[in-house]
Amino acid sequence: MEITPMLDIPALSMAMSQNKVMSDFSVAMLDKSLDTFQDMGDSMTKLMEQSVNPNLGGNIDISV
Repeated sequence: MEITPMLDIPALSMAMSQNKVMSDFSVAMLDKSLDTFQDMGDSMTKLMEQSVNPNLGGNIDISV
């Protein structure tokens, strides 16, 4: 007669819950990283545009 192991349902439930929390955390961190990289890219683009026209906006001609 073969004995089958019993499933530990509460332990399985806890493990699945912890796995979901870790997965949700990883997704949130990835989302935050993507936002940061997007901001860095926007800043880099702005700096590159300024380097092409370094005097743009530096002088104002006023006549009365």
